[in-house]
Amino acid sequence: MSEGFTHRPVLLDECIEALKIRPDGVYLDGTLGRAGHSREIARRLTTGQLICVDRDQAALDAAQDRLSEWMDRVTLVHSNFDHLSDILDRLGLPGVDGMLFDLGVSSPQLDDGSRGFSYMQDAPLDMRMDQSEGLTAADVVNTWSQEELRRILTQYGEERYAPSIAGAIVRRRAEKPIETTLELVEVIKSGMPARALKEKQHPAKRSFQAIRIAVNDELSSVDRMIQSAVPRLNKGGRLAVITFHSLEDRIVKTGLAAFAKGCTCPPDFPVCVCGKTPDVKLTPRKPILPTPEEIRDNPRARSAKLRVAEKLKDPDTTFGREME
Repeated sequence: MSEGFTHRPVLLDECIEALKIRPDGVYLDGTLGRAGHSREIARRLTTGQLICVDRDQAALDAAQDRLSEWMDRVTLVHSNFDHLSDILDRLGLPGVDGMLFDLGVSSPQLDDGSRGFSYMQDAPLDMRMDQSEGLTAADVVNTWSQEELRRILTQYGEERYAPSIAGAIVRRRAEKPIETTLELVEVIKSGMPARALKEKQHPAKRSFQAIRIAVNDELSSVDRMIQSAVPRLNKGGRLAVITFHSLEDRIVKTGLAAFAKGCTCPPDFPVCVCGKTPDVKLTPRKPILPTPEEIRDNPRARSAKLRVAEKLKDPDTTFGREME
Protein backbone atom coordinates (compact mmCIF):
# COMPACT_ATOMS: atom_id res chain seq x y z
CA MET A 1 0.00 0.00 0.00
CA SER A 2 2.75 2.45 0.89
CA GLU A 3 4.31 2.28 -2.57
CA GLY A 4 1.68 4.71 -3.77
CA PHE A 5 2.70 7.30 -1.21
CA THR A 6 5.72 9.45 -1.90
CA HIS A 7 6.53 12.49 0.15
CA ARG A 8 9.23 15.10 -0.25
CA PRO A 9 9.81 16.58 3.20
CA VAL A 10 10.08 20.35 3.21
CA LEU A 11 13.03 21.95 5.03
CA LEU A 12 14.14 18.50 6.19
CA ASP A 13 17.76 19.29 7.11
CA GLU A 14 16.73 22.54 8.76
CA CYS A 15 14.10 20.77 10.89
CA ILE A 16 16.47 18.05 12.05
CA GLU A 17 19.06 20.68 12.96
CA ALA A 18 16.45 22.77 14.78
CA LEU A 19 15.22 19.86 16.93
CA LYS A 20 18.71 19.03 18.30
CA ILE A 21 17.72 15.36 18.52
CA ARG A 22 19.11 13.26 21.37
CA PRO A 23 19.21 9.46 20.91
CA ASP A 24 17.36 8.99 24.22
CA GLY A 25 14.91 11.85 23.77
CA VAL A 26 11.14 11.85 23.34
CA TYR A 27 9.78 13.62 20.25
CA LEU A 28 6.41 14.29 18.69
CA ASP A 29 5.68 14.72 14.99
CA GLY A 30 2.23 16.30 15.06
CA THR A 31 1.75 16.11 11.29
CA LEU A 32 3.03 12.69 10.26
CA GLY A 33 1.98 13.00 6.62
CA ARG A 34 4.02 10.51 4.66
CA ALA A 35 6.62 10.18 7.41
CA GLY A 36 9.43 12.00 5.63
CA HIS A 37 10.42 14.01 8.70
CA SER A 38 9.54 11.16 11.08
CA ARG A 39 11.91 8.74 9.35
CA GLU A 40 14.82 11.09 9.92
CA ILE A 41 13.89 11.59 13.57
CA ALA A 42 13.32 7.88 14.25
CA ARG A 43 16.61 6.77 12.72
CA ARG A 44 18.48 9.06 15.12
CA LEU A 45 16.90 7.50 18.22
CA THR A 46 18.23 4.56 20.23
CA THR A 47 16.37 4.35 23.54
CA GLY A 48 14.23 7.37 22.66
CA GLN A 49 10.61 7.53 21.54
CA LEU A 50 8.77 9.17 18.64
CA ILE A 51 5.04 9.88 18.75
CA CYS A 52 3.54 10.34 15.28
CA VAL A 53 0.15 12.06 15.06
CA ASP A 54 -2.08 12.53 12.03
CA ARG A 55 -5.80 13.09 11.47
CA ASP A 56 -5.60 11.27 8.12
CA GLN A 57 -5.90 7.50 8.62
CA ALA A 58 -4.28 6.89 5.21
CA ALA A 59 -1.10 8.54 6.50
CA LEU A 60 -1.02 6.27 9.55
CA ASP A 61 -1.61 3.17 7.42
CA ALA A 62 1.24 4.11 5.07
CA ALA A 63 3.55 4.80 8.02
CA GLN A 64 3.37 1.17 9.12
CA ASP A 65 5.59 0.40 6.14
CA ARG A 66 7.48 3.68 5.91
CA LEU A 67 8.61 3.42 9.54
CA SER A 68 8.71 -0.38 9.84
CA GLU A 69 12.44 -0.41 10.60
CA TRP A 70 11.92 1.74 13.69
CA MET A 71 8.48 0.72 14.99
CA ASP A 72 10.03 -0.39 18.29
CA ARG A 73 10.46 3.30 19.11
CA VAL A 74 7.41 4.75 17.28
CA THR A 75 3.83 5.25 18.51
CA LEU A 76 1.17 6.08 15.89
CA VAL A 77 -1.82 8.16 17.02
CA HIS A 78 -4.96 8.98 15.00
CA SER A 79 -5.87 12.45 16.20
CA ASN A 80 -5.65 16.14 15.38
CA PHE A 81 -2.50 17.90 16.54
CA ASP A 82 -4.42 20.41 18.64
CA HIS A 83 -5.30 17.55 21.05
CA LEU A 84 -1.67 16.96 21.95
CA SER A 85 -2.08 17.56 25.70
CA ASP A 86 -4.66 14.78 25.83
CA ILE A 87 -2.41 12.55 23.68
CA LEU A 88 0.57 13.06 26.00
CA ASP A 89 -1.61 12.49 29.06
CA ARG A 90 -2.83 9.16 27.68
CA LEU A 91 0.79 8.14 27.04
CA GLY A 92 1.83 9.18 30.55
CA LEU A 93 4.24 11.84 29.29
CA PRO A 94 4.36 15.17 31.16
CA GLY A 95 6.63 16.64 28.50
CA VAL A 96 8.68 15.91 25.39
CA ASP A 97 12.07 17.04 24.10
CA GLY A 98 10.92 18.27 20.72
CA MET A 99 7.85 18.76 18.55
CA LEU A 100 7.53 19.22 14.80
CA PHE A 101 4.46 20.48 12.93
CA ASP A 102 4.47 20.64 9.12
CA LEU A 103 1.23 22.46 8.37
CA GLY A 104 -0.84 22.36 5.22
CA VAL A 105 -1.84 19.55 2.90
CA SER A 106 0.67 16.80 2.16
CA SER A 107 1.65 16.19 -1.45
CA PRO A 108 -0.11 12.79 -1.68
CA GLN A 109 -3.36 14.36 -0.46
CA LEU A 110 -3.07 16.96 -3.22
CA ASP A 111 -2.16 14.31 -5.79
CA ASP A 112 -4.96 11.91 -4.82
CA GLY A 113 -7.77 13.16 -7.02
CA SER A 114 -10.41 11.37 -4.96
CA ARG A 115 -9.79 13.57 -1.92
CA GLY A 116 -11.03 16.75 -3.61
CA PHE A 117 -8.15 19.03 -2.57
CA SER A 118 -6.90 19.74 -6.09
CA TYR A 119 -8.35 22.25 -8.51
CA MET A 120 -6.50 20.45 -11.33
CA GLN A 121 -8.32 17.10 -11.09
CA ASP A 122 -12.02 16.29 -11.08
CA ALA A 123 -13.33 14.69 -7.89
CA PRO A 124 -16.21 14.94 -5.42
CA LEU A 125 -16.01 18.08 -3.28
CA ASP A 126 -14.58 16.62 -0.07
CA MET A 127 -11.35 18.25 1.24
CA ARG A 128 -11.53 16.52 4.63
CA MET A 129 -8.11 15.73 6.09
CA ASP A 130 -9.87 13.35 8.50
CA GLN A 131 -12.47 11.48 6.49
CA SER A 132 -14.29 10.43 9.63
CA GLU A 133 -15.34 14.05 10.17
CA GLY A 134 -18.73 15.17 8.90
CA LEU A 135 -18.31 18.56 7.20
CA THR A 136 -17.24 18.44 3.53
CA ALA A 137 -16.42 21.08 0.94
CA ALA A 138 -19.72 20.27 -0.76
CA ASP A 139 -21.54 21.18 2.46
CA VAL A 140 -19.74 24.51 2.64
CA VAL A 141 -20.28 25.38 -1.01
CA ASN A 142 -23.92 24.33 -1.19
CA THR A 143 -25.32 25.29 2.22
CA TRP A 144 -23.37 28.19 3.69
CA SER A 145 -24.82 31.66 3.21
CA GLN A 146 -23.46 34.05 0.61
CA GLU A 147 -22.12 36.29 3.36
CA GLU A 148 -20.36 33.38 5.10
CA LEU A 149 -18.82 32.29 1.80
CA ARG A 150 -17.64 35.85 1.18
CA ARG A 151 -16.14 35.96 4.66
CA ILE A 152 -14.10 32.76 4.36
CA LEU A 153 -12.93 33.60 0.83
CA THR A 154 -11.74 36.97 2.10
CA GLN A 155 -10.39 35.90 5.48
CA TYR A 156 -8.93 32.47 4.67
CA GLY A 157 -8.13 32.89 0.98
CA GLU A 158 -7.30 36.60 0.87
CA GLU A 159 -9.29 36.52 -2.38
CA ARG A 160 -9.87 40.03 -3.77
CA TYR A 161 -12.88 38.87 -5.82
CA ALA A 162 -14.57 37.15 -2.86
CA PRO A 163 -17.92 39.02 -3.11
CA SER A 164 -18.45 38.21 -6.79
CA ILE A 165 -17.23 34.59 -6.40
CA ALA A 166 -19.59 34.04 -3.45
CA GLY A 167 -22.43 35.45 -5.54
CA ALA A 168 -21.56 33.17 -8.45
CA ILE A 169 -21.58 30.12 -6.16
CA VAL A 170 -25.01 30.99 -4.74
CA ARG A 171 -26.50 31.59 -8.20
CA ARG A 172 -25.14 28.33 -9.60
CA ARG A 173 -26.24 26.17 -6.67
CA ALA A 174 -29.76 27.60 -6.99
CA GLU A 175 -29.91 25.81 -10.34
CA LYS A 176 -28.32 22.58 -9.13
CA PRO A 177 -25.85 21.52 -6.40
CA ILE A 178 -22.13 22.01 -7.10
CA GLU A 179 -20.76 18.50 -6.64
CA THR A 180 -17.24 18.26 -8.10
CA THR A 181 -13.97 20.17 -7.97
CA LEU A 182 -13.94 21.13 -11.63
CA GLU A 183 -17.55 22.30 -11.44
CA LEU A 184 -16.46 24.58 -8.61
CA VAL A 185 -13.46 25.81 -10.61
CA GLU A 186 -15.75 26.89 -13.44
CA VAL A 187 -18.08 28.68 -11.03
CA ILE A 188 -15.14 30.49 -9.42
CA LYS A 189 -13.87 31.58 -12.83
CA SER A 190 -17.32 32.91 -13.73
CA GLY A 191 -17.15 35.23 -10.72
CA MET A 192 -13.79 36.75 -11.71
CA PRO A 193 -12.98 39.43 -14.30
CA ALA A 194 -11.24 38.35 -17.51
CA ARG A 195 -7.94 39.96 -16.50
CA ALA A 196 -7.77 37.83 -13.33
CA LEU A 197 -8.02 34.64 -15.39
CA LYS A 198 -4.79 35.58 -17.17
CA GLU A 199 -2.69 35.86 -13.99
CA LYS A 200 0.10 33.34 -13.38
CA GLN A 201 -1.61 31.90 -10.31
CA HIS A 202 -4.48 29.49 -10.96
CA PRO A 203 -7.74 31.43 -10.52
CA ALA A 204 -9.19 28.86 -8.09
CA LYS A 205 -6.13 28.56 -5.83
CA ARG A 206 -7.18 31.08 -3.17
CA SER A 207 -10.80 29.93 -3.08
CA PHE A 208 -9.82 26.27 -2.71
CA GLN A 209 -7.43 27.21 0.10
CA ALA A 210 -10.19 29.10 1.88
CA ILE A 211 -12.72 26.28 1.62
CA ARG A 212 -10.15 23.69 2.74
CA ILE A 213 -9.25 25.79 5.78
CA ALA A 214 -12.94 26.15 6.68
CA VAL A 215 -13.68 22.43 6.26
CA ASN A 216 -10.77 21.41 8.50
CA ASP A 217 -10.90 24.32 10.97
CA GLU A 218 -7.20 24.73 10.28
CA LEU A 219 -6.46 28.18 11.69
CA SER A 220 -8.18 27.57 15.02
CA SER A 221 -6.33 24.26 15.24
CA VAL A 222 -2.98 26.00 14.71
CA ASP A 223 -3.66 28.48 17.51
CA ARG A 224 -4.77 25.71 19.89
CA MET A 225 -1.67 23.71 18.92
CA ILE A 226 0.73 26.54 19.81
CA GLN A 227 -1.04 27.16 23.11
CA SER A 228 -0.83 23.45 24.01
CA ALA A 229 2.60 22.61 22.59
CA VAL A 230 4.81 25.16 24.35
CA PRO A 231 3.77 24.20 27.91
CA ARG A 232 4.38 20.49 27.20
CA LEU A 233 7.99 20.93 26.08
CA ASN A 234 10.70 19.88 28.49
CA LYS A 235 13.25 22.52 29.48
CA GLY A 236 15.63 22.90 26.56
CA GLY A 237 13.16 21.21 24.22
CA ARG A 238 12.58 22.60 20.73
CA LEU A 239 9.38 23.41 18.86
CA ALA A 240 9.63 23.57 15.05
CA VAL A 241 6.65 24.72 12.96
CA ILE A 242 6.53 24.92 9.15
CA THR A 243 3.83 27.16 7.66
CA PHE A 244 2.83 27.62 4.04
CA HIS A 245 0.76 30.78 3.93
CA SER A 246 0.63 34.12 5.70
CA LEU A 247 -2.46 33.31 7.77
CA GLU A 248 -0.83 30.31 9.45
CA ASP A 249 2.50 32.07 9.83
CA ARG A 250 0.88 35.07 11.50
CA ILE A 251 -0.75 32.81 14.11
CA VAL A 252 2.50 30.93 14.80
CA LYS A 253 4.57 34.12 14.92
CA THR A 254 2.15 35.88 17.26
CA GLY A 255 1.73 32.85 19.52
CA LEU A 256 5.45 32.22 19.92
CA ALA A 257 6.14 35.93 20.43
CA ALA A 258 3.69 35.96 23.35
CA PHE A 259 5.46 33.00 24.99
CA ALA A 260 8.83 34.68 24.37
CA LYS A 261 7.78 38.03 25.81
CA GLY A 262 7.45 37.28 29.50
CA CYS A 263 6.50 40.50 31.26
CA THR A 264 2.98 41.71 30.46
CA CYS A 265 3.08 44.92 32.50
CA PRO A 266 2.01 48.14 30.73
CA PRO A 267 4.99 49.87 29.08
CA ASP A 268 4.67 52.92 31.36
CA PHE A 269 5.27 50.82 34.52
CA PRO A 270 8.73 51.70 35.94
CA VAL A 271 9.33 48.13 37.16
CA CYS A 272 7.81 44.73 36.47
CA VAL A 273 5.08 43.76 38.92
CA CYS A 274 3.60 40.77 37.05
CA GLY A 275 6.65 38.57 37.66
CA LYS A 276 6.22 36.75 34.36
CA THR A 277 9.34 35.55 32.57
CA PRO A 278 9.75 34.23 29.02
CA ASP A 279 8.72 30.61 28.41
CA VAL A 280 10.75 30.29 25.21
CA LYS A 281 13.44 31.95 23.18
CA LEU A 282 13.17 32.16 19.42
CA THR A 283 16.07 30.41 17.67
CA PRO A 284 16.50 32.27 15.37
CA ARG A 285 14.19 35.26 15.66
CA LYS A 286 13.47 35.30 11.92
CA PRO A 287 11.88 32.37 10.04
CA ILE A 288 14.11 29.89 8.22
CA LEU A 289 13.39 29.73 4.49
CA PRO A 290 14.05 26.99 1.91
CA THR A 291 17.15 27.32 -0.22
CA PRO A 292 16.88 28.15 -3.94
CA GLU A 293 18.01 24.58 -4.62
CA GLU A 294 15.15 23.09 -2.58
CA ILE A 295 12.61 25.34 -4.29
CA ARG A 296 13.97 24.25 -7.66
CA ASP A 297 13.71 20.56 -6.73
CA ASN A 298 10.40 20.87 -4.86
CA PRO A 299 8.30 23.87 -5.99
CA ARG A 300 5.76 23.25 -3.23
CA ALA A 301 8.41 24.39 -0.74
CA ARG A 302 8.40 27.90 -2.23
CA SER A 303 6.17 29.50 0.39
CA ALA A 304 7.41 27.49 3.40
CA LYS A 305 8.63 29.19 6.57
CA LEU A 306 10.14 27.40 9.57
CA ARG A 307 9.88 29.00 13.00
CA VAL A 308 11.76 27.50 15.95
CA ALA A 309 11.53 28.09 19.70
CA GLU A 310 13.50 26.64 22.62
CA LYS A 311 11.78 26.05 25.98
CA LEU A 312 13.27 27.86 28.96
CA LYS A 313 11.13 26.24 31.69
CA ASP A 314 10.01 22.80 32.86
CA PRO A 315 6.77 21.41 31.35
CA ASP A 316 3.40 22.55 32.68
CA THR A 317 0.73 19.84 32.38
CA THR A 318 -2.11 22.12 33.45
CA PHE A 319 -1.64 25.10 31.12
CA GLY A 320 -4.07 25.35 28.22
CA ARG A 321 -6.12 22.29 29.20
CA GLU A 322 -9.32 24.28 28.82
CA MET A 323 -8.46 24.87 25.14
CA GLU A 324 -9.04 21.25 24.16
